[in-house]
Amino acid sequence: MNKKVLLFLAQGFEPLETACFTDVFGWTKEKDFEEVDLVTTGFHSSIKAYWNLIVQPEIPFEQINPEDYDALALPGGAESAGFMKDTFDERFQNLVREFNKQGKPIAAVCVAAIPLGKSGILNSRKATTWDLNEGHRRKQLAEMGAIVQDEQLVVDKNIITSTGPATALPVAFKLLEMLTSEENLLRVKKEMRFIE
Repeated sequence: MNKKVLLFLAQGFEPLETACFTDVFGWTKEKDFEEVDLVTTGFHSSIKAYWNLIVQPEIPFEQINPEDYDALALPGGAESAGFMKDTFDERFQNLVREFNKQGKPIAAVCVAAIPLGKSGILNSRKATTWDLNEGHRRKQLAEMGAIVQDEQLVVDKNIITSTGPATALPVAFKLLEMLTSEENLLRVKKEMRFIE
C-alpha cells in the first residue's frame, strides 16, 4: 500500500516550496519506484499563493482524517497574504499536534516552522526557519520554545525544518527518504537528473 502525504496549503503559500513536494512525490509514480501519494487540502475551495497563483485543493479540510496519512507537509508563505492566519487556526494546530503525537513525519519549509512552534511541538527541540530580516523569525521561533539552529535544514526525530525556498527540494527529498528508503530516493533523484 502506498504511503500518503498530506500537503496543507494556506492562503499566501510559496509556490516554489509547494512545487518541490508535488514534483518529488509525483516522480515516485515513474517506473518501479516506491510510490508516495500526495493529497492537497486547505480551508478554502480556492487558495491564492503569494505570487498570485490560484489553486484548488483536492480534499476539503473537514474531510481529512489524520489516520489516513503517513506524513504532513507544509510549504511556507507570506503573513501579509494570510499564511499565518490559516496556519495559526486551531483546526490546523490540532492537526499538527495529532501528526506529532503519532510520531509521523512533519516537513516544514521556511516560515512554516513558525506554526509548528505555535502548536508546541517544537518545545525543547532543534529547528530552524527563515534567517533574514535580522533573524526576526528565528527569534520568534526561539520564543516559542525551539532550540534554533543556524543550519539550512534541521531534522529532529520526525520533524524537518528549513530556512527558505532554496531548501524546499532538500526537504522534499528528506521526507521521501524518511517515508520510503535511501534507494528509492536515489532512483527518484536519478530520474529527475540530480545525479547520474
